[in-house]
Amino acid sequence: MKTATAALSIFIALALLPVPAPAEPPPHAKAHGWRKKNDPNYVGYTGKKWEKDYGVVEGKCNSAAVGAVLGGVVGGVVGSQVGKGDDRPVAILVGTVLGAVIGSKIGAEIDNGDRGCMGHALELAGEKKAVRWTNDKTGVSYTLTPTRNFKEGSLPCREFTTVASRGGRKDRAQPVKGVACRKGNGEWEFKP
Repeated sequence: MKTATAALSIFIALALLPVPAPAEPPPHAKAHGWRKKNDPNYVGYTGKKWEKDYGVVEGKCNSAAVGAVLGGVVGGVVGSQVGKGDDRPVAILVGTVLGAVIGSKIGAEIDNGDRGCMGHALELAGEKKAVRWTNDKTGVSYTLTPTRNFKEGSLPCREFTTVASRGGRKDRAQPVKGVACRKGNGEWEFKP
């Protein structure tokens, strides 16, 4: 009887012990936001460090900010115009074929902000992590999801799906599968 009582007492004592639960630190905690304040670099898929993520790490992209950084350069010449070496502020997707693959009407409206968001999403988003944005000028919403990482020779490549829709009409939007490989210092080239 004493053994059963002792075992029950030990069981109850162990059941009442607090168990720590993993959680995010509260906003007032010292470590909250430490990375953004003290280590502003975001490491990309290929190991390159980027000063800004434009919201990509959180699953969204600020296409207006990306478009402002890229300015008036267009299409395939973006890579040669935006900066040299380590000072390129945004990864970009180059290649004129992408618009035709997405669809003639919506694909024709892809601008530099969208190309920048696509490239930065390919650079910074984790595998199977969707990145969403809406182009305020065209009203087209995009969702890009990297689905598989691989190498083509020495080039790092990613398969991805893109869904483009206008006015929330996702019922008609079909996902478009694509492959892009990273060339140069932040240029992702779309492979048809």
